[in-house]
Amino acid sequence: MSTDTAPRPAAPDIPAGREPRLPWIAGRAPARPAPGAAFHSVSAATAALLGLVAIGALIHEPVLIPPLAASAALVHCAPALPLAQPRSVVVGHLIGAAAGYAVAAVGAHGSAWAAAVAAGVTLALNTLARTPHSPACATAVVIVLQAPAPGRFVPLLFGATALLVLTAFAASRIRRAAPKYPAYWW
Repeated sequence: MSTDTAPRPAAPDIPAGREPRLPWIAGRAPARPAPGAAFHSVSAATAALLGLVAIGALIHEPVLIPPLAASAALVHCAPALPLAQPRSVVVGHLIGAAAGYAVAAVGAHGSAWAAAVAAGVTLALNTLARTPHSPACATAVVIVLQAPAPGRFVPLLFGATALLVLTAFAASRIRRAAPKYPAYWW
């Protein structure tokens, strides 16, 4: 039996006469979060991203990159997923950076083909390292296409991922009903 796909969720109990018009799409989406929980998650993620922008403005370096926005969404809105755990967030992005710089070093800087290879290499390495984090693949793409200086980019990336993890940890302790983050540190 393959473990690549999740089992299909059972259809919800629907009273007679209230069947959905399109039964093949009914009941597949997760439950809508409570308004307070959604507000808490979204505002915490937004605050963390604004913090990255503020740090970038202070040091005159771009700190917020698109993959970090995706990471913030994962750690704040889906804190129980393996992709959102600190090990996956921090190590996953560092592996993505290493793969991006390695592919770019081969002389393929700026090539979309090389960026795709770097994303694939990142996915393979993250799978082997047991650090699943899909936004890390985008980090590799950013590095191949933009060629940031590693001496400045990697420390900022490490600090930004650590900040995202710490803000998710703090946010999960502020609201009592929030799921506790992380499920595991390492």
